[in-house]
Amino acid sequence: MSDSLPMTITALTKAQRAQLMTLVRRTARAEIMPRFRNLGSHQIDTKTGPQDVVTEADRAAEAMLTRGILQMFPHALIIGEENASENPKIKDKIADAELCFTIDPIDGTWNYAAGLTTFGVMISMLRFGKPVFGLLYDPVMNDFIIADSDSPSELVLPRRIRRPVATSAGGPLETLVGSVPVYMVPEEHRAATAATLNRLARLSSIRCACHEMRLLAQGQIDFILSAKLTPWDHPAGALIVQQAGGHVAMLDGSEYNASKSEGYLLCAANAETWGRVRDLYDYLIDTPAAEETAEDAQA
Repeated sequence: MSDSLPMTITALTKAQRAQLMTLVRRTARAEIMPRFRNLGSHQIDTKTGPQDVVTEADRAAEAMLTRGILQMFPHALIIGEENASENPKIKDKIADAELCFTIDPIDGTWNYAAGLTTFGVMISMLRFGKPVFGLLYDPVMNDFIIADSDSPSELVLPRRIRRPVATSAGGPLETLVGSVPVYMVPEEHRAATAATLNRLARLSSIRCACHEMRLLAQGQIDFILSAKLTPWDHPAGALIVQQAGGHVAMLDGSEYNASKSEGYLLCAANAETWGRVRDLYDYLIDTPAAEETAEDAQA
């Protein structure tokens, strides 16, 4: 396993992990799946632009997850995507919080609202911004990928069936499949970033960090370059990829922490592959991510 995310004490007991997964499943059954492909236009709003949507299901699911986690951990800091969108300063508390949970109630909301099945639920547990537990849930298939800082990543299927997952063997650039948010790269670097497709086997995006991280942790893609970092989109997947054998670090080589909002996060199948991909995109290291516009999101 990579040592790029520091190890710490066990995040949750087995009983607590089971209780948290039960909460997520109950939330999906109560708030997410009944609304899937049943949303009216009055139940879908926009935030920063027409491609940045939030639904009634996002808000209801986040509220239920928040209540349930606070029943388990009354003194925890909770950072939910929808609450943080309305109260952005709450994110400033992450670095100093001994116990923090981040919630993305529906990751891939655009897909969800469009009736596509590539959406998920992400929860991470942080200690002073460092991920120590991560959960990626697929409500359609009703399965999880989970990990904590002491244990390998595993796929948890219904009926308590558990299977280990592992990242790919990586390889030279021309064999790699990855995900890069070209539209989030500053305009002056977009042509160069798009041209990297000619040096890789494939670049793709499914508009869902949850499922992209699941693909990477299971060895089905080789790397993910993430921009515009948020504490609900990245820590769960970063820890899970690491504990599946991958290498996780900021593009400049520094340690990832969920309190960071600037820079690029690179998750790759192993350290060697991480290095090759880093060298391919090293011109971005000192470049801030671009602000997303409606036109960019449609690209």
